[in-house]
Amino acid sequence: MDPLSLSTFSAVARKGSVSAAAQELHTVQSNVTSRLKQLEAELGVVLFTRHSRGMLLTEAGTRLLGYARRLSELSDEARSAVRDDGRVQGSLRLGSMETTAAVRLPAVLGRFHRAHPDVQLEVRTGPTAELLEHVLAHRLDAALVAGPVDHADLVGETVFREELVLVAARDGQDLDARLRAGGLTAIVFRQGCSYRQRLEAHFSSRGWLPFRRLEFGTLEGVLGCVGAGIGVTMLPRSAVDGYRGVDDLEVRALTPKPMWVETLLVRRRDAQAGATLRSFSAALKADDAVGVSPPRRKTPRPAPGTNPPRRPAATSRA
Repeated sequence: MDPLSLSTFSAVARKGSVSAAAQELHTVQSNVTSRLKQLEAELGVVLFTRHSRGMLLTEAGTRLLGYARRLSELSDEARSAVRDDGRVQGSLRLGSMETTAAVRLPAVLGRFHRAHPDVQLEVRTGPTAELLEHVLAHRLDAALVAGPVDHADLVGETVFREELVLVAARDGQDLDARLRAGGLTAIVFRQGCSYRQRLEAHFSSRGWLPFRRLEFGTLEGVLGCVGAGIGVTMLPRSAVDGYRGVDDLEVRALTPKPMWVETLLVRRRDAQAGATLRSFSAALKADDAVGVSPPRRKTPRPAPGTNPPRRPAATSRA
């Protein structure tokens, strides 16, 4: 199986027709048809079902598609490794948790882009479990995920250390009584989020049952609903302190002891950490040198005749 035949097969599978694949590959339809026939003859199976509206993968074709994609990704990775001469260049496909992308990444990406404007950055957000799958499948070069990560094919380094806190609306209600009574709504990211898993485990260990779940895909959505009194959540303190609606929130350190989580930069163990990834890793560490959630600043007294500054979220223990 030569790489060109596999890339032609993948293009037809992706586009659903020979004509569309030929257009994407900048070739003529007869070349696409010829390569497909050669590949089917070599494998001894039919890869597509032909019909009037295009091409559909057979079961054998579906099985081959995953391998074709992996071989293509490995080919790109090998090409990049061979060409790595120590210069920061090319592309960087990065995954990140939503909270990290919102709070930690903008300054780091801005500084990295100014230093290396020719690097093409691609950032994908998602929960930890999903991002790890993308790294393992070679769809991402590296990802910022919540630790610990225990996988034989992955290697990671700590770049941030965050304190997780319970966040509720500052509405004057007795949160302790509501937690003990159960029935609260937990505002969470979708399944696979490490912070969600920790919230569910903490609620169960404290006996705050039952509770409902309301899923959101963005940090703004989660904190907005918490501030509106819809439910509670668990997030890094740094994500809450920088939120524009922090005045509407009450923040509680977790008991019986604070809960800390490490953010790791994870990549495949068998993938070379090229100059571009190494440079980005250094930029992350320089941001706060294995940064801990920043300490809360004291609110200064306003000068006479001026408006008081925004107050920090109230902090207690839960």
